[in-house]
Order: sequence, then structure tokens, then C-alpha cells
Amino acid sequence: MLERFFKLKEFGTSVRQESIAGLTTFLTMAYIIFVNPDILSATGMDKGALITTTILASAFGTLLVGLWANVPFAMAPGMGLNAAFAFMLVLGKQVSWETALGVVFISGVFFLALTICGIRTKVVKAIPLHLRLGIAAGIGLFITFIGFQKLGLVVDHPVTLVNLTDKMSVPICLGLVGLVVIAVMEVRKIKGSILTGILLTTVLALLFVKDVTLPPPEGGAGVLAFLRRFVSKPPSIAPIFFHIDFISALKWGMWGAIFSFMFVDLFDSVGTIVACSYEAKLVKEDGTIEKVDRILEADAIATVVGAALGTSTTTTYIESGAGIAQGGRTGLTSVVTALLFLAALLFTPLIAIVPSFATAPALIVVGVYMFKSVLKIDFGDFETAVPAFLTIILMPLTYSISTGICFGFVSYILMMLAAGKVKEIHPVMWAIGVFAAADLALSLS
Repeated sequence: MLERFFKLKEFGTSVRQESIAGLTTFLTMAYIIFVNPDILSATGMDKGALITTTILASAFGTLLVGLWANVPFAMAPGMGLNAAFAFMLVLGKQVSWETALGVVFISGVFFLALTICGIRTKVVKAIPLHLRLGIAAGIGLFITFIGFQKLGLVVDHPVTLVNLTDKMSVPICLGLVGLVVIAVMEVRKIKGSILTGILLTTVLALLFVKDVTLPPPEGGAGVLAFLRRFVSKPPSIAPIFFHIDFISALKWGMWGAIFSFMFVDLFDSVGTIVACSYEAKLVKEDGTIEKVDRILEADAIATVVGAALGTSTTTTYIESGAGIAQGGRTGLTSVVTALLFLAALLFTPLIAIVPSFATAPALIVVGVYMFKSVLKIDFGDFETAVPAFLTIILMPLTYSISTGICFGFVSYILMMLAAGKVKEIHPVMWAIGVFAAADLALSLS
């Protein structure tokens, strides 16, 4: 049955090979189970419900793309987008998390509409490469900054705004140990580095930090009582399930955020799909990607369903490449990954004890990987350098991804006008530029 459905022989693979690939993908991205609830709970959302929702959204998106498109890709709430949800929208703009979920839901509906109409990839192509690269690098810098804040190493200062902490604590030291472990494993090309760093830091926290403790023991004795301490029914998602404020999300002041979430997911998913498709040999000789429409549709549907469940934008994960490198070639890899996510539902008591300083190194390392795209930007060309630089630097400085994007788009049009290259500006970019300028004017008024 598996052979007929996934066409294993046609892709030169086997059930064993696909299973190993699925396990590899899961191990490299399982950190999201710990990191996403920690980030989103800063908004006041129930952390237990977020753990369950993160797992369900990841399992749903991964299973959908595996069965619908038969590709070895995985999905989960996107890093960077979850930080934008919590720190840019809810804490930055002082909107409710219900409104923020509305922003994600509406942006997901737009993703789906653009995909079905075949416009999604055309919009991406209309935006200059250096701006797309700048957005990725800026988000990387932004979430790294958040990572250092959550670690407690970077603190606020009344004069300089930010500064290095003058009180080195045990949690900060343990977080730095986790960061070193992840970095060493990455250098040594050992898979599952981020997950290992989080788990090791948590174990050390249990030994040296009083506030971090194991779940209280259940009544009774013996093996079953011991297992019940760590394995239990997952927390209910009722506190956040479909708690969406559509009315507030549709106000004019939120359209800039919807615009930002839509385009960030647009660049993120398309870039990841292209990279992983080459690795999985899904690219034809003419450069077209097999089943790209189905992959994009699955990505968009996963975002809408994820918002309904109560989490930030769900997107295709670059960690899918780890499983592909292990031989994953079909959707069976994704099915295995999704099943492992569902199995994690049984261990939510353990997941809930992971402290913020244990997940902070994950933000820092993911930020490093996202920032690497800056290498492809030609800073020798001033027309290219100014929009890209403003996009990158203004995200962390204004604590807003959308502000960085808007400044980048507006400055790009101004630089092209100054250079006398009006004809090179794509019509879609004119529309985006006007919208970005309007959003900035509203924010500054």
C-alpha cells in the first residue's frame, strides 16, 4: 500500500530509508515544540495549550504536505514569525493576542488566494532579490536580539537603551553552556544540535536552578506511578482554540502587519521550497519545481489551520533538508515526522518544564542561519545597499519586522528614482511601495 501511494520504487527509496529520513527531520526541528510556546506565552497565552497547539499545527502541516504533494517536507510555526507575533504585534503594538491571531488567519487566507490564482510566485519575483535577502537577514538579527534578551545577557538601559547585564546568574551561565554545545555540534556537523542544547540546558537547570523542577509525583508507587509523572494527557487547547478577533484585525492599523506576515511567509516558504527541492531532486531541467502548487497550497492551508488552533504562521521548514540528506524522497518521510510530533503529545509534562534561558540559544543560532543571506547582497552598489541595510537594521532597532520591510520598500523606489531607473521598477513594486509609505505615515502620525 505504501509503495503504491508514495511510489517508493519510482523515487529509488524504501520504507526503511524514508523512516530514517523522517526521524532525522523530526530531531532537527523538534526544538520548535519548546521554543514556540515559550515565545508566544509572553503574550499571556496559556503555555500548556500552546505546547499542544504547536505539536498539532506541526503534525497537521507536515502530514498535509506529505499526503497532498508527496514530498519529504515538514512544516511548523515559523521562527521569526512567532517572534513578530509576540514582540512586534502583541507587546510592541499593544494589541491583544486574539487580534494577532486574526492577523495571521487573514494573512493565511490571502496566501491561499494568491496561491490558487497562481500569483504567489509572481509577486515574489517582482520584489528585488536584495530586498528578499535583506528581509531574511533582518529577521535573523531581530530574533537573535530577542534570544539574548530572553537569556538575560542583554538588558535595557535608561541612557544607551540596551547594555550587557552586570549580574551574571546561574541561568545565564547555563544558557551560554547550551549555546556553546549547539555551536560545537553544528561545527562538527552533528544532527539535532539545537534540540540537544535545549535538553542539556534543561537537565542542568534541574540540578542547579531552584525554580526549575520536575512535575510533582502522582499518587502511588511503582513503574506506572513513575511514568504518570512524565507521560500524561496533553493540555487542552480550549484557552486559545479559535479565539480570533477578526474585527480588530481588519482595522486599517493592522493592514501593515497583515502585509508583513504575508510577505515574510511568502519569501520564507518559497525560498525553503526551492532549496529543499534541489536537494530532493524535484527540479526539472527547465528549472521548474514539481508539485510546487500543491506544496504552496499546503503551506497556506497550514497557516489558516494553525491560526485557528491558536499559533503564529505555520510554514515550510528548512530543516526538511536534513531528512532529505538522509535519503528522504517522498511524502512518507513527512508522514513519519508528523507521527513523531503526535507522539510528543504524551510527554507534555516534560516539555512544560523547559525554562526560557534553555530555549534562548535556539533563537540565537537560528538567527545566525537566517543572517547568512546577507552574504549574497551586493553592498558595493549603493542602490542595492541602502534599501537592504535599512531593512536589516531597522527591524531590531524599531523592534518591528513590518517597519523594516516598509522602509526597505520605500527606500528602494526612491533610490531607483534617483538613479533614473524608473522603468526597472516592477508595477507590483509601485503598489507595494505606496502601501508601505501609507503604513509608515500612519505609524508616524
